[in-house]
Amino acid sequence: MSSPWLVFPLTWLITGAASGFGLELTRLALSNGHKVIATSRNPARNSELVSEIKALGGDWRALDVDDPDCGSLIRQIEDEGTAIDILVNNAGWSIHGPAESFAEDEIRRQMETVFFGPYRLIRAALPYMRQRRRGMIVNMSTGAGVMGRESMGIYGASKAAMDGLVKILAREVSPFNIRTLTVHLGGFDTNFSNAVQTSKQPPPADYSGSVTEQVLDSIRGGNFKPDGDHRKAAKAIYEVVVGEGLGKNKEGERVMHLGRDMSDRMRQVLLALNDQMATFDGIARDVYLEK
Repeated sequence: MSSPWLVFPLTWLITGAASGFGLELTRLALSNGHKVIATSRNPARNSELVSEIKALGGDWRALDVDDPDCGSLIRQIEDEGTAIDILVNNAGWSIHGPAESFAEDEIRRQMETVFFGPYRLIRAALPYMRQRRRGMIVNMSTGAGVMGRESMGIYGASKAAMDGLVKILAREVSPFNIRTLTVHLGGFDTNFSNAVQTSKQPPPADYSGSVTEQVLDSIRGGNFKPDGDHRKAAKAIYEVVVGEGLGKNKEGERVMHLGRDMSDRMRQVLLALNDQMATFDGIARDVYLEK
């Protein structure tokens, strides 16, 4: 294998492997000769899929990232003698509504799955990766944490929290030959729409006719039709992780975006930052202590 990795095969642990990107990455890694421990909350619900992955040489474990002790699975696997080289935090769901009106339990559930769960797994995996002086953390993120649409306040906050954590983590662990990759996804042809919820709190009447209400109506009606091909995107992620194909010589990159819509959104972010710099940089540089 021609890649920056010095070991082969690599062992991947992938959360949310029962569908979408998690499943496609599982199949890709296995078809390229790697070892995969796929996980999902309830494997019994996908028995045929579990059988398929096991027939290909993979393993499948039950993992609920909302469980405060979810990191114990990583410790168990390592104690069994399997070294996890790549942790892919993919499991997730999203909740939508006006930012002001979410119920407390909705906020906490969203943060539990999207931030605290992956963070627990990262904390469990890193001691082993540090000891071996190799490893990689891959976090499947979204444009919601960069420039989210109306109704995505809490989902965007949970993603932005993880993105912010990993930006710092990446610098802290790079001396130990541990890499991180945050993948900002646009809209893709997965069943993620099944993992989208709307707040149980009715929007305040003032939101009637607003863009927020229009987005919520679109979500409820299933009107969003993404044009992203998740198989092509998963292949791109795989190649960046292993340093092959499209990912050759990109192993030092810590953030990538995928999807035409995500590319457009990133350009909007750049324009907004440039405008901010043009507007406030002179002021920013003039508020210092006089010597």
